[in-house]
This record gives sequence, C-alpha cells and structure tokens, in this order.
Amino acid sequence: MTGEALMSGRRWPGRTVRLRFTLLYAAVFLLSGCALLVLTNVLASVSNTQPAPGQFPPAQQADPAVAQQHIRELQTRLDELQTMQSRRLLVGSVVALVVMGLVSLLLGRLISGRVLRPLRTITAATRRISAENLHERLAVAGPQDEVKDLADTVDGLLARLEASFAAQRRFVANASHELRTPLATMRASLDVALAKPEPVPAQTVALAGRVRVELDRVDRLLDGFLMLARAQHGALADRAPIALGRLVEQALASRADIDARGLAVDTTGVADDVVAEGSATLLARLVQNLVDNAVVHNEDGGWLRIAAAAADGTVELVVESGGPVLEQAQVDRLASPFQRLGADRVGSDDGSGLGLSIVAAVAEAHGGRLDLRARPAGGLRAAVSLPQAREAVA
Repeated sequence: MTGEALMSGRRWPGRTVRLRFTLLYAAVFLLSGCALLVLTNVLASVSNTQPAPGQFPPAQQADPAVAQQHIRELQTRLDELQTMQSRRLLVGSVVALVVMGLVSLLLGRLISGRVLRPLRTITAATRRISAENLHERLAVAGPQDEVKDLADTVDGLLARLEASFAAQRRFVANASHELRTPLATMRASLDVALAKPEPVPAQTVALAGRVRVELDRVDRLLDGFLMLARAQHGALADRAPIALGRLVEQALASRADIDARGLAVDTTGVADDVVAEGSATLLARLVQNLVDNAVVHNEDGGWLRIAAAAADGTVELVVESGGPVLEQAQVDRLASPFQRLGADRVGSDDGSGLGLSIVAAVAEAHGGRLDLRARPAGGLRAAVSLPQAREAVA
C-alpha cells in the first residue's frame, strides 16, 4: 500500500467529521443544560429571599392557646409560600427552557455552518468547473478527514475527465487529418484515370463523377467532425467582437442558388450595431449553417427572413424559413448529430446531418443556446442567443 492509501485507511479518530459533529453537539447540549440549571437556581434563590405574604412579627403572648393559634397560622402561611415558590420555579424553568432552546438553535446554526463551510466551498468550485476549464482543481486544504477525501476524489475525477476529453480531441483531429490523405489519393487517381489519352468509356466517366461527389461529401463530413469537436471541447482563445450583420451578408453571398430558386430574402431585421463576443471562425460557421439549412430545406419560390437584435447583454439571431408543416417533437431532435426529418430533410446542406448540431455546439461553447421551433404555417424558426460584445468591432 502507498503512503496515501495508508493515510486514508488509518485516519486518526479525532480527524473525522462525524466525531467533530458529535463533540460539538455534545458541548452545546452540555452548555445548554448548565445554563438551564444556573437560571433555575437563580430563580429559586430569589424566591426564597422574599418574605411570606401577610407575615407579621411574632406575638409576645404567654397564653399557650394563643401561641398554638399562631403556630397554625404560620404553618398555613408556610404552605402557601412553598406552593407559590413551586409555581414560580415551574414558570422560571419553562422560561429558561424556552430561552436556552432558542440559544441552542442559534449556536447549532453557527456551528453547523462552520463545519459545513468546506462542503459549500467544494460545491461552489465544482459548479464553476466545466468542459472549458477542466484543468482547475478544488485543492482543498485541511485535515485528512471525510471532506478532504471527497475533495481529493473530485480532483481525481476531474483529472480523468480532462485526460479523456484531451484524448477524444486528439483522436478526432488525428483521424480526420489521416483520412484526408487517402481521400486526396483517391481524387488524384480519378484525375489520372480520366486524363489518359485513350478514350475513356462513358460508364467510367459517370462512375468517376459519382465517386468524386461521394469523396467531396466525406471531406465535408470530416470537416464537420473537426468543427463539432472544436466547438464542444475546444478552448475559445480567439474571442473578439464580431458583427453578425457582416457574417449574415457573407453567408448569403456564398449561396448562389438563392436567386436560382426564387427565394425572397428579408434582412431588414438585422441591426447594424449587433455585435457578439466569440470566435470569428465558429460564429461564421454558425451563421453559415443556419443560412444553408434555411435555403436548402426551403420551397422553390419561398421566403427567408433573418433578424438580429441585442438586449440586456445578449444577442439573438433568428433565421426563419418557409416550407412544409413540421412536428415539434421531430424538430427537437434536429440539434443532435445525424438527425433527419424525413428522407430529404437533414441538418445541413451537405447531407452530413451535422449542420444544426454544430450550431448548437457553437452556441453552447459561447454560453448561449439554440432554440428550434416549428412554425404553425410551415417551415422552421431557429433562434440563437449569444453574449453581447462589450467593445465595438475594430
């Protein structure tokens, strides 16, 4: 066994939270009992010093009958005094019990707060740690007790999670890059085969065209994997103020099929002063995927409306499009990878099924969220909330 295992297995009895709770509560109860006894004795001594009601000085009578009468009267008054003292003692005890009960509650609250303070510190630190800052640790100092063991266990779990996330990022990045090499080789082989001087059969040309289309689709799929991995587990080191209006213009300009399909685009709702805080690459991909999804899954001669506004430190980008009536239960699944609505509707225009899942991951990486709603009249409404930039775009 290692030294750490020996320390955790052979803990001193005085360094356990259970024993500390026991001693603290026992001390509180003991002090409460002592205070109750002191208050009771004080009340009793005050009662004993008070003269009996109606007491009068002893009569200087020599007659035995008169003396006997005085003795009986004194005995009666003594009984009344004892009854009164007992009643006062009972009332004083009840008052002392109530007072000490309240004092015990106050002391118990203070003591329990003091003992549970390390747990509150652990809870607050754990809530601050997310996938973006898994390198942070609790590093709780103090005696080797149950609380310290809990903090060390959480630190160990965070270390394993950090290693797992890092291994996942490396695997996705390496696999995507390695797969691009055989894809490039396949494209080169197709080009060489089609560039031969002798006539190439028509079937071969058609087959080469289909293979090239599939190779392009796999290449876009790999690019989507890389973007999704970066959005979900990557650090946003390139945060900067980004004008959403400029990203919307670039995304619309890249879609040459908007005019060909007769889509009416409305961007009047995009304010010029809407600036988000985030990664330029990721936010550009977010806007591009939203526009692509709205264009590809629209109807010929349909419409597309984009709006962007800022309020209370948050920027909201809304992309609405026409189309068939959808069910909300199906729309809720679109933010997950490889989810489709029917045979011809997917989460992006390249058929990878990663378009809206990338949007959701990018939004979450920036502290925002993606909200998808099926429009009652048909089509889809996609709203993304992002943090507003504190500085203007340079």
